[in-house]
Amino acid sequence: MSFQPPTKVDRVVSVDDTPTNLELIEAILEEEGYEISSFSNGSAALEKIEQSPPELVLLDVMMPEMDGYEVARRIRNNAKLPYIPILLITAHDRADLIKGLGAGADDFVRKPVDADELLARVKSLLRLKHSIDQREQMMLERQDFIAHLTHDLRTPLVAADMMYKLFRKEAFCPISNEMHEAVSALARSNQNLLEMVNTLLEVQSYDAGAKQFTPIACDMWKVSQEIVEELSPIAEEKGIEFNLNLVGGLPQNSQCVTIKGDCLEIRRMLTNLIGNSLKFTEHGSVTVELIPANGSDDCLILRVKDTGPGIPPEELSNLFERFRRGSHKQAGSGLGLHLVRRILEVHCGTIAVESELGKGSMFIVKLPLERFAGLQN
Repeated sequence: MSFQPPTKVDRVVSVDDTPTNLELIEAILEEEGYEISSFSNGSAALEKIEQSPPELVLLDVMMPEMDGYEVARRIRNNAKLPYIPILLITAHDRADLIKGLGAGADDFVRKPVDADELLARVKSLLRLKHSIDQREQMMLERQDFIAHLTHDLRTPLVAADMMYKLFRKEAFCPISNEMHEAVSALARSNQNLLEMVNTLLEVQSYDAGAKQFTPIACDMWKVSQEIVEELSPIAEEKGIEFNLNLVGGLPQNSQCVTIKGDCLEIRRMLTNLIGNSLKFTEHGSVTVELIPANGSDDCLILRVKDTGPGIPPEELSNLFERFRRGSHKQAGSGLGLHLVRRILEVHCGTIAVESELGKGSMFIVKLPLERFAGLQN
């Protein structure tokens, strides 16, 4: 005999200030095997729902102290709750039904309650609930699989990177110029793959809500200088001009260029953004501009301008979406700009882009000095 896991019983919260109505609903649903928790007021029901979210809420519209519309709104506005179908029970007219649906209800049944209609609507909403839960569970399992796979991929890539460095230093034996070139090409390919894996791990951390932050005072001028210095060899190798400008000169108050944020994530965001411009620009220049916050605005602005090929208009709308690959031959995995946007969201910042084919692009980042949201799930 094969093992059969126990069947999960759907839990239903019923809210009505009339005891006879609660008793009727309990009698109808318990006969079908549902587990019912009944409440005579919205406050007590909300407390139960927050402690142990049910699979369905049956909600009377007219109740003292807190009506059904307010209960529905609070359920829908609680980001910590999963999706819970809400079935309104009402004796009122179409306008009230529209108000209830606007507050977040999914369906309604009229009083006096017909047992067959109530059961049909309950079963329909529970099918919807189970479908959504199953889809979310599949997404979580997929994310977990990607996280573990990416982490496992990183280990051999790091090891290979170390071995390539040893080969290039001739730690094992002398190698010819041709072998130097071959090993260098392999090292570059391995490094590109390692960067993709690291980016995927970062995106996965954000998506899973597992990212940890350390918000401190972050001097954007100093961070920008360090990144430009680190990336200058790329510009020199390609023979392009690479500039960093502080618009308006050095501010009298350094707080005008200091934000509250996670400096490591800010560095990651800027490195990705500036590195992208250097990657796609073959001739001309890449210019980074920092505009300090002024008296009328508590945000500083950072612009990254290049003379690269530009971005086709049809690609601008989804430029920051995950796994969005551009049409350019050097386009990568489509994760870099998505990660830039996620980091900016955490810092309550925004990013916009202006681009013209054949002339170049400009990315405009706006960061508030004080606001820091943390990870929003």
